[in-house]
Amino acid sequence: MITLELEVTYPDEGSARAVMNALDPDNQGYVRSELNGSTIVFRMESESAGTMRNTADDLLACIKVAEESIGMTSEADHPDTEE
Repeated sequence: MITLELEVTYPDEGSARAVMNALDPDNQGYVRSELNGSTIVFRMESESAGTMRNTADDLLACIKVAEESIGMTSEADHPDTEE
């Protein structure tokens, strides 16, 4: 069994909670998450490296979208974006 733990820390607990709540529906059955103050701890398990990679890639993409939806990314994070 392959396991992966990913910790993501935010400026405040409210931001962390908003991201975690946005991800919970998609993560059920694949990723366990726990809120520790302003840090979210994600835990995943898989039988194969390929499946783990797919799950981790999906999680990271979903984190990015959740952060964008609550306004956590800046224009500096998207240099190709025009105003």
